[in-house]
Amino acid sequence: MDIPSKYNALSVENKWYDYWMQNNYFHSIPDEREPYTIVIPPPNVTGILHMGHMLNNTIQDVLIRRARLLGKNACWVPGTDHASIATEAKVVAKLKAQGIDKNDLTREEFLEHAWEWTEEYGGVILEQLKKLGCSCDWDRTKFTMDDDMSEAVIKVFVDLYSKGLIYRGYRMVNWDPEAKTTLSDEEVIHVEKQGLLYYLEYKIEGSDEKLTIATTRPETIFGDTAICINPNDERFTHLKGKKAIVPLNGRVIPIIEDEYVDLEFGTGCLKVTPAHDENDKVLGDKHNLEVIDIFNDDASLNSFGLHYESQDRFVVRKAVTKELEEAGILVKTENHINKVGTSERTKAVIEPRLSDQWFLKMEDLAKPAIDAVLKTGEVKLFPKKFENTYRHWMENIRDWNISRQLLWGQQIPAYFYGDGKEDFVVAETIEDALKLAQEKTNNSALRIEDLKQDTDALDTWFSSWLWPMSVFDGIRNPENEEIKYYYPTNDLVTGPDILFFWVARMIVAGYEYRDEKPFENVYLTGLVRDKQRRKMSKSLGNSPDALKLIEDYSADGVRVGLLLSSAAGNDLMFDEALCQQGKGLGNKIWSAFYLTNLWEVADIEQPQSSKIAIEWFESKFQKVLLEIEDHFSKYRLSDALMAIYKLVYDDFASWLLEIVKPAYQQPIDSKTYNAVMSIFEDILKVVHPFMPFITEEIWQTISERTPEEALIVSKWPEAKPINETLISEFEFATEVITGIRNIRKQKNIAFKDAIGFSVVNNENVNTTFDAVISKLGNLESFEYVTEAVEGALTYRVKSNEYFIPMEGSIDIEAEIEKLTEELKYTEGFLKSVQKKLSNERFVAGAPEQVVASEKKKEADALAKIDTIQASLASLK
Repeated sequence: MDIPSKYNALSVENKWYDYWMQNNYFHSIPDEREPYTIVIPPPNVTGILHMGHMLNNTIQDVLIRRARLLGKNACWVPGTDHASIATEAKVVAKLKAQGIDKNDLTREEFLEHAWEWTEEYGGVILEQLKKLGCSCDWDRTKFTMDDDMSEAVIKVFVDLYSKGLIYRGYRMVNWDPEAKTTLSDEEVIHVEKQGLLYYLEYKIEGSDEKLTIATTRPETIFGDTAICINPNDERFTHLKGKKAIVPLNGRVIPIIEDEYVDLEFGTGCLKVTPAHDENDKVLGDKHNLEVIDIFNDDASLNSFGLHYESQDRFVVRKAVTKELEEAGILVKTENHINKVGTSERTKAVIEPRLSDQWFLKMEDLAKPAIDAVLKTGEVKLFPKKFENTYRHWMENIRDWNISRQLLWGQQIPAYFYGDGKEDFVVAETIEDALKLAQEKTNNSALRIEDLKQDTDALDTWFSSWLWPMSVFDGIRNPENEEIKYYYPTNDLVTGPDILFFWVARMIVAGYEYRDEKPFENVYLTGLVRDKQRRKMSKSLGNSPDALKLIEDYSADGVRVGLLLSSAAGNDLMFDEALCQQGKGLGNKIWSAFYLTNLWEVADIEQPQSSKIAIEWFESKFQKVLLEIEDHFSKYRLSDALMAIYKLVYDDFASWLLEIVKPAYQQPIDSKTYNAVMSIFEDILKVVHPFMPFITEEIWQTISERTPEEALIVSKWPEAKPINETLISEFEFATEVITGIRNIRKQKNIAFKDAIGFSVVNNENVNTTFDAVISKLGNLESFEYVTEAVEGALTYRVKSNEYFIPMEGSIDIEAEIEKLTEELKYTEGFLKSVQKKLSNERFVAGAPEQVVASEKKKEADALAKIDTIQASLASLK
C-alpha cells in the first residue's frame, strides 16, 4: 500500500465530506433505534463563521458523531434565524447605496428586497460549517421565516392571545433610535459610562426664589411637567403647593410631593419628565401629570424642542448646556458615573419611550420552567453554576414586549377595523379576522378591505423560542410522527449570554405546548477570548479568519485546538498555537499509521514482549475508555479529548509501537500486527468525533470498506474487563526503562550497544514485563541478584536497585572524577539546607509550605548522595 509520509488535509477533507454527503450518513428518519437529537442554535442569516460558531458547532458535532457510533439515530437539525433588526439594517443599507429610501417603499416592496438579499447572502454560514466537518442533517435545514415556521409562530400568538396572555398596552419601552424599534429588557445592555451631573436653576412662580435641580439629561427639560420634593424634606416645606417655571420654554409646572425623591441625591429635588423616564412615568401616573414626548423616532427633538427641532439629542445636550450656561441657569457640573442602556444589536443608546406595544404575560408561564431547572432537575445546566443566573432571571421575570417596529419578521396577526384602541381582532388569517370582526361589531357588512393589519413584526425570539418544536412541525401538527420521535431533544449547546433570551424561553414554550421539556441537557460554552483575555471581535481586530485557520491547520487541527482549552462554561483563551497542537496530534496519528504500513508481516512466532504489551494496552485502552465516557457524561469534552491525546501520544505511539516494532529490516509477526491494527481501529473510533477527517482517511486506507463499513457509522468500542495489576506493573516498568535510557544518555552509550542489567528486587515486582524492559533497554542480560553489583552504575525505582556494569562502556576514572565532583556539590547543598532547618527562628517564622519545601530538598539530597556513593563504591 503506497501511503504518503505526510498527511494532506486539504485533499482529504473535501473527499470525505463529499463521500459522507453522497452516502446520506447525516440524514435521519424515525426508526426502531433510540433517537439522539440536537437542534442547532440558529445563527443569524446575516452571519459568517467566527470563533464562537467554531467552538459551539465543534462541540455539537463531537456529540452527534459519538451518538452515531453508539448506535443511536443521530439527528442534528441545522438552520438560520431571520434576525429582524440585523437583517433589516443590512437591507436598508443596501437600498441606501442604491439611492432608495426604505420609507418610500410599501411593505411588500421592501420584503421583496429583503428576500432577495436573504437568498443572495443569507445562509453563507451553513456552507462554512461544512468546512469544519459539521455532520448536520442538511435535508432538514430550516429558516425561521419559512412558511411552515411562520405559520407556527402566528398560531402560537393567536393561541396565547385567546388565553388572555398576550395584551396590547401603552407603556414605557426601550426604544432603539437607530433601528427605530422597541426592544425587550433583555436586549438592552447596561454599560457604565462617565457622564456629568448638571445643576440647573428653576424660578419659582411669583417670587425671586430659585430652585436648583440636578439632572444627567439637560436636553429633556423641554418635556418637564413637574418638580418633585420629598414631603419630609424641611428645606422645601415652604414650596408646597407652589409652581416652577421650566428654563428656556417658560412652561409653568406644579411642585408635587412624593417620598420617592431621595433626600441625599443631587439637591433633593427632582425634575419629572414622564415621557422619557420609567420612574418619572410612575410618578406622572400617580399625580396625573401631563406627558410630553419631545423626541422623534430617531431621537432627534420634535417641535417641543423649540429651536432645537430636528437636531440629535446628544448634539442638543451640548448646545442646550451652552445656552443654559450663558443664561446663568447652569450653576455647575460634576462628574457622574451611571449605567446607560444600549442596544444589544446596534449599540445605540436606548431612549425610554411611551408606546402602544404587544406584551406577553410571563409570570405564570415561567413557573414550570423554573421548576424544571431548579426543582425537579428535568433540564440540567452544565456547568451547574449557571442555575443562579437562571434563577435570577426567571424569578424576576417581567412581561415580554414582543412587538417590533420592523417590516422583516412575522407580521402581528391583529386586524384593526376602526379608530378605537380596542377596535381589533386577532386571527391566523384575514378571512378568520373578518368573521371575528363581523361578530364583534355585529356588522355583516364589514369587508376584508375594511381591515388593516398591525404593521409591527414580532420579536425574533418569539419565533426562535419555538425552534425545537417547530423544526419537527410540532406546533401545527402536534401528533405527527417526527415530533413524537425526536422530541424532547437531548442536548442543547449554546452560550450563557442567551440563557434567558433563548434557552429559558424555549423551556417555557416546551411546557406550554408539549407539556414537557424541550431538551434534557444544556451545555453552556464560554466566550472565545484572545491571549490578553479580550473578547474576540471585528472592532478589536483580534479575531482570526476562521476559514484561514482551517486552511492553515486543517479542520481537525482547529477542532482539537479549540477544545483542548475549552471547559464547559469557562472562557477559552484562544491561541493559534493550540491549532498547531491539534495539527500535531493529527500528524502523530498519521506517522503511527505510516510506520505500521512500512512493516513487513510474516507468519512467525510472536515475541513475549509484544504479547504482554498488547495485553497491557488493551487494558489501558479500556481504562481510558471509561474515563472518556465519564467525561462525556459530565460534558467535560476537553478532558475527554485530553485523555485521548495522552493515550495516542504516550501509550500508543511512545510505548506500544516502540515495544512491538520489529528490528531493522526484520518482519513483524502477523498475530502482533493484527492486534495492533485492531487496537488502532479502536483508537480511530474514539478520536473520530473530534477529528473526523483524518480518522476516516486512515480507516478507509487500512482496508477496503463498503459504505456500510465507513468509520462514521461504525461501532463505538465495547467495554471489556480491565487488568489493573497489568497497568500498575507496566507503569513501574516504564520507570525502569526510563532509568536505563537516562544512563545511556548521560554516559553516551549508544542504543545499538547491548548492556548488562541486574536488579535487587526489594519490591518483589513480577517478571511480567522483563521481556519489554530487555527489548527497550537493549539488554544483553537481565539478572536478579541479592546484593549490590560491583563496578556498576546504579539507580532506584522505589526500593528496587538496578545495576548497569560500566566496564568496557565508559572511562571509569573519568566517571569516578565526575561522580566525586557531583557528590561534593550535593553534600555542600545538603549542608546549606540543614543549616536553615537547624535555625529555630527560621523554622518558627517561615510559612509552613516554605519549611516543607526545605525538608523535601533535604530528603532529595540525602537520596541522591546515597545513589552517588553506591555508584562510586561499585566503580572503585
